Formats: sequence, structure tokens, C-alpha cells
Amino acid sequence: MAMETATLFTPCLEAMPTVKSAEGEILTKPFLDVCRLVLPVIEKFGSAMTLVKSDIGGNISRLDAKYESDPSANQILYNIVHKEVNEKTAKGSSSCTNGLLWLTRAMDFMVELFRNLLEHQEWTMTEACTNAYNKTLKKWHGWIASTSFTVAMKLGPDRKKFMEVIGGTGDIKSDMERFCTSFPVLLQENHNFLRSVGLDDLKAS
Repeated sequence: MAMETATLFTPCLEAMPTVKSAEGEILTKPFLDVCRLVLPVIEKFGSAMTLVKSDIGGNISRLDAKYESDPSANQILYNIVHKEVNEKTAKGSSSCTNGLLWLTRAMDFMVELFRNLLEHQEWTMTEACTNAYNKTLKKWHGWIASTSFTVAMKLGPDRKKFMEVIGGTGDIKSDMERFCTSFPVLLQENHNFLRSVGLDDLKAS
């Protein structure tokens, strides 16, 4: 895709086809790269998304450090979780399993938010954020996290300005639709896998 028709979603969309191996397994590094490419979009929300951004960034770094410690053993994303499950460390708050779970949940929230922006033209940014939060992260958060989130989401940017900024010179509606269609397939796969090892329902302390 030529740069002149790029939106902030373009790099992320271009990286998505590389996430799976020929055998259909999610690869650690390409998956983390796609997540990392969502960060520039999140950045444009400003202070409303500081918590989400640092949460996502921290979990990417944790998984990335694990990958770098042994790239061949950790090439397949779910191998990292299997190893922790076998070592009985998966449920620890600093585990990579926990990191993957919260990274996936935060991305669920972002997808839901972008979907709201597409489908509910009349909603303010705060309404779009709050609805997405209630549908995704809220049930996993304790009172403190939930309160912090609710306060932060009131600081959302003006919706129209935000769409202009992330749209660049490309077709933002089309790119957001593509993102909201293709990324959830990978996120759901993560949830299905984590559920299969009994780790999809860990709550925040």
C-alpha cells in the first residue's frame, strides 16, 4: 500500500498476515509486532488511554523478553504458556501467561472501542470508551482499576479531531473495519487456547 493512502492502522494491517505460521500457529514475534503497531493509534487518545497504553506496552515487553531469551523455543506463542503451565507458574501475576491474557483483553477493549466509533456515529468518545470498557475489561478489574479507568475515560479527545488525526490521508473507515474484522480472529484464538488450559478467567487482584 502506498504511503500516501496510509492511516495509522495501515502498518498494523500490513503486518497481520505474518502472524501465523504455514501450519496455522500464532508466532510470538509477529503477534507482538502487530500489538506494538496498535500503540501509535492508542497514543492519539492522549491521557484517556495512559493506563491502557502502559498496560499493553508492559505486557508486550514481558512477552518479548521471554521470546528473546530463547527465540527458537519460544517461536510459537502458546509454547510459552504450555511451559509455564507445566512448571506451575502460569497463574503468577508476573507470568507470561498472565501477560498474554491481559494483552488480549486490552486489545479486545480497543477493538470494541473502534467498533463503537464505526457503528455509533452519534456517540461521544467517552460513551464509546465506556461502552467498550463495560463489555470487555470491566468484569476482570477490581474496584481500584475500575475507578481509575472510569475517571480516565472522561478525558477522551474530541471524536471528530481524533478520527482526522488517525485517518491521515487514507480511508479510515475501511481500515478500521478491516482491523475490527481481522484482529478479533487472533484474539479469540488466544481466548480459546487460554480457556483450554483453564486460564482465561483470571481476575485482577
